[in-house]
Amino acid sequence: MLILLPPSETKRPGGVRRPLDLDALALPSLAPHRTAVVDALEALSADPEQAVRTLKLGATQHDEIAVNAALRTSPTLPAVDRYTGVLYDALDAATLDAPARRWLARHAMIHSAPFGPVAALDPIPAYRLGANASLPGLPALRRVWADAVGAALAEASVPFVLDMRSEAYVALGPLPASLPTAYVRVVTEGADGAARALNHFNKHAKGALVRRLAQDRPRIASRRGFVRWAEAAGIRVRDGAPGELDLFV
Repeated sequence: MLILLPPSETKRPGGVRRPLDLDALALPSLAPHRTAVVDALEALSADPEQAVRTLKLGATQHDEIAVNAALRTSPTLPAVDRYTGVLYDALDAATLDAPARRWLARHAMIHSAPFGPVAALDPIPAYRLGANASLPGLPALRRVWADAVGAALAEASVPFVLDMRSEAYVALGPLPASLPTAYVRVVTEGADGAARALNHFNKHAKGALVRRLAQDRPRIASRRGFVRWAEAAGIRVRDGAPGELDLFV
């Protein structure tokens, strides 16, 4: 099983003095696309006024321009430790033991805007770029990434994908029809028994689910296998819309 997670706008600063190596990231066929986006971000950083407009930076966020300018030389952290925010606070990967983190390395990817999907322990720098940005000199990110990401994931021969990305990042890498997948929606059950989507607890529930998976380290190769594991773990999931699984909280 492969878990696809969204990134977070907020990121932990710092890291180790191990600069970004685009060729060493997961899904190496994406290296040319990663290089193109990183080059465009660095070029954008040379024009602060345009960078503010393109990245939609507020008055207190102009330091993000320097962060992007140093993408190739700044410190790196494992991707799962780089991101903060509700989902990653619930996952709390830094407190997982070594076997759980190794499980994440094999079974979880985070879909970033500048690097595409990266493995949970792939070292990446801090950056500022959202899924909907359009960088000068490049097509829209959706056009940069969509076909390449789908092809790379298909080539990875993953038996089953549990897709927890936000819709903006799904658009950056629609999964091919040949790949068995389930898109996770976080829901609650109303008094009438109907499932209703949740926004407030959405990210927290996904982070907690991934943490439990990393702790249990199950061998899951299908949607059915995931549902069986969830039932045994006391986690309620059921079929939702076509291609989706509802996660109840």
